[in-house]
Amino acid sequence: MSSHRISPERPYSPEAPESDAPEEQEGGGGVMALLERIGSVVVPIAVALYAVLYIGVEQMYGVFGVNPQQVGVDQSVLLGRLTSTLVLLLLIALPLLGVLAGLGWLIDKLTGGGANRLFQGARKRPWIAATLAALWCGATYWGIFRMFGTLDLFVMVVVAVGLGVLAFLIPFRLLRRKPVGRAGTKVIIGGLTGVGLGFVLILSLIEGAVQVQETGQANELLSAVGFQDQWTIVKNAEDDKPLYDGRWMMLLGESDGTYVMYDCDKLETFRRPMETTNLSRIQLDPERREGFTCGDLAEQDTAQQGDGS
Repeated sequence: MSSHRISPERPYSPEAPESDAPEEQEGGGGVMALLERIGSVVVPIAVALYAVLYIGVEQMYGVFGVNPQQVGVDQSVLLGRLTSTLVLLLLIALPLLGVLAGLGWLIDKLTGGGANRLFQGARKRPWIAATLAALWCGATYWGIFRMFGTLDLFVMVVVAVGLGVLAFLIPFRLLRRKPVGRAGTKVIIGGLTGVGLGFVLILSLIEGAVQVQETGQANELLSAVGFQDQWTIVKNAEDDKPLYDGRWMMLLGESDGTYVMYDCDKLETFRRPMETTNLSRIQLDPERREGFTCGDLAEQDTAQQGDGS
């Protein structure tokens, strides 16, 4: 009759650090594990960023006094215009991730595995990981607070530290007790990162739209999100004669049988029915002379009104 030795259960020591990974994964990892971790964070960032992007597009067209639907831009149109940008970002991101993975592998080899041990040691101490994640999530609110006013670096550091410690530190510490909680932490961090980047993008889009309104020329960021910097000469459909003294008008878009245009000289947005309008000599991204600004006729009208009074 064989006897089996029953090993006593290992007593729990409160001084022993809690691990963020199962025992079979501790000390493991490598390039594939790094890429898997990166992917688990990048996906929520991308989803949240795209969700906030449409708000930025609304604010961008709001500078001209219209909304995206009035110029024929909905979610499907926006995604279609972003296709080339997404492909370009993918082509840039893939080799960048490969370089980062190779650099991490090289640093780990040069340090004799010390870099990986340091990283794993930090992961096994949930207070350290939770503190870093909380501070990062607090910093992602910078773009949101910038919507309401200008913040200097000192104020932003105070906000990031205070908000991170008060709102995120203890929940993240509690979530790190189980694998499901750690996965949820990654989703929260990725989502808040995407939202934070989205609000920074909104501010940049508003500034770019104001630049178009003042100078008649779009920057690279507006082109990347699908804003079409196209100009045309408007003609009457009945006799094909130029309207508005043959001046160039920015074509913001079209919807429900109506063109939406911006008059750079008078700083006005107007609409014209498509059946009574011909578009001639359409140009994309026209070159402007140095120092060109919009509003020449608007300034003349203002001066004439002042003289008349």
